[in-house]
Amino acid sequence: MNEKPTRKTQRRKFLKQAGAAALMSLVPEAVRSGAWAAGSDAPEKTEVKVGFIPLTDCASVVMASVLGFDKKYGIKITPTKEASWASVRDKLINGDIDAAHVLYGLIYGVHLGISGPKKDMAMLMTLNHNGQAITLSKKLADAGAVDGPSLAAVMKKDKRDYTFAQTFPTGTHAMWLYYWLAANGINPMKDTKIITVPPPQMVANMRVGNMDGYCVGEPWGHRAIADGIGVTAVTTQDIWKDHPEKILGTTADFVAKNPNTCRAMIMAVLEASRWIDASLSNRMKMAETVANTAYVNTSVDVINQRILGRYQNGMGKTWDDPNHMKFFNDGAVNFPYLSDGMWFLTQHRRWGLLKTDPDYLAVAKEINKIDLYKQAASQLKVSVPKDAMRSSKLIDGVVWDGKDPKKYAMSFPVKTA
Repeated sequence: MNEKPTRKTQRRKFLKQAGAAALMSLVPEAVRSGAWAAGSDAPEKTEVKVGFIPLTDCASVVMASVLGFDKKYGIKITPTKEASWASVRDKLINGDIDAAHVLYGLIYGVHLGISGPKKDMAMLMTLNHNGQAITLSKKLADAGAVDGPSLAAVMKKDKRDYTFAQTFPTGTHAMWLYYWLAANGINPMKDTKIITVPPPQMVANMRVGNMDGYCVGEPWGHRAIADGIGVTAVTTQDIWKDHPEKILGTTADFVAKNPNTCRAMIMAVLEASRWIDASLSNRMKMAETVANTAYVNTSVDVINQRILGRYQNGMGKTWDDPNHMKFFNDGAVNFPYLSDGMWFLTQHRRWGLLKTDPDYLAVAKEINKIDLYKQAASQLKVSVPKDAMRSSKLIDGVVWDGKDPKKYAMSFPVKTA
């Protein structure tokens, strides 16, 4: 029979707990968080399916699995190759995959119900900056359209229907394409026909004349040049230097049920990101790996040039681009800045995908799991910025800093909202 606690034993228990708490408060947070591996903070789910699209920027997810970084943190990442971003969306929503290498704007679109079924979503970390491109057809280039201003001039002179492709309506490629066209006085919603095409199918569709241009991730920009069917009109890093691109995304439900698994995923992918950016030889090894049929399914030389910053535009110009695709960049790539997520919302509003202004900051705080990321980063001794907002100047000279998103969204002369 249990005895009823006396006032003395209760006081002794209280003092013991208070003493333990006081001792723990003296231990640095990074050290306290190291207790995760022992017991209740172990991953709730040890095998995770992470979807990806055949693009160079799936590399950190793939390498986390191939190099065994996942095992270090008590999980097994199984990369699963998907056919389209719509498939990635559906499988995330249905729970067929646990997480994904995914378009930033797709996660935000699903969260707000403007790109399919509405479901609360989560962004764990940014996977890469830069490294996408807008390609124009060889036919357009031969007519004199080789960049933004010359494209606008050709379209004004030769009146016909112009078709441009992006990869998902609320995604990054759609937003880069629209922003660039608008910066050159072309309204994408009124002056062009916009179609959605999965990334690996872009080159084939351009080859048969289904489009005049497209925006997609590598290696499908360089592949059009290698095949002699297109030219690079602009890189996305020239639209926005160090722009956010793919993210590690999942559902809010998955994070709520599996916070430790999510933290382990972040750590594994973060370590793979650091490994990729650590040396040229690592980047070459990465290119050889992701070129495999199981992943991107293309030749290594189509991938390795641009991930080393060696660019050619298909018209004789070559250059070394210091702002090529980055996966880590001393941690600057991976932090889930609130302002990055908010920017996509401003463009969704600008182009009429959102009919009213959301609470931009509140939505970003719901989706971007900054605390989880900080915990993972502290374990790996990866520095994090003091501010969750950052400032950037885009190709049209307009500065985005997240301070007044409603005003920013409506400030553009070319818009539909």
